[in-house]
Amino acid sequence: MDLPTPVKLVVLASGSGTLLQAVLDATGRSGFPAKVVAVGADRTGIEALTRAERLSIPSFTVRVADHPDRAAWDKALTEAVAAYRPDLVVSAGFMKILGEQFLGRFTVINTHPALLPSFPGMHAVRDALEAGVKVTGSTVHFADAGVDTGPIIAQEAVVVESDDDEDVLHERIKAVERRLLVETIERLGRGGCTVDGRKVTFREH
Repeated sequence: MDLPTPVKLVVLASGSGTLLQAVLDATGRSGFPAKVVAVGADRTGIEALTRAERLSIPSFTVRVADHPDRAAWDKALTEAVAAYRPDLVVSAGFMKILGEQFLGRFTVINTHPALLPSFPGMHAVRDALEAGVKVTGSTVHFADAGVDTGPIIAQEAVVVESDDDEDVLHERIKAVERRLLVETIERLGRGGCTVDGRKVTFREH
């Protein structure tokens, strides 16, 4: 996968936007090989949209409730994102499953608070704790039609401490997740990658 420089990013978010902020901070640095051209959301009145507004970055909202079904929502989201002609879409805490039309149009990367393929889905941190694992972590992967099933781009481990609860462990994972996402975008922007089946290899320039 080859990407132009700078890589034009549309970032999708659903909440406070801390992952988005990490990307905004990185793309604001001189020489970083990507820029955020728009921020999209599935809800109004969220901090992620405020973060974009503060930097005068265009934003848009496409709510599921405003469409007759998920296919119509996916079509509307696809059209909204396509207006910005992104090279890469970043799902940064976007809590909706992207549909067939969207995934057929864009290359999408997503973060997940576990070491996939272990603990996919909405409750990854809780599931890891309940399983009694000693190590979990963060994954950046390409999105596909499944739930956290796309090819893995990058991972980093986080040790589970004996006194961790879900919130404490999740905060430690989020710190890694923010850095790993930025590093992944930077490496993709500097050299792209090769995808061979499920194996992803960075190409460094």
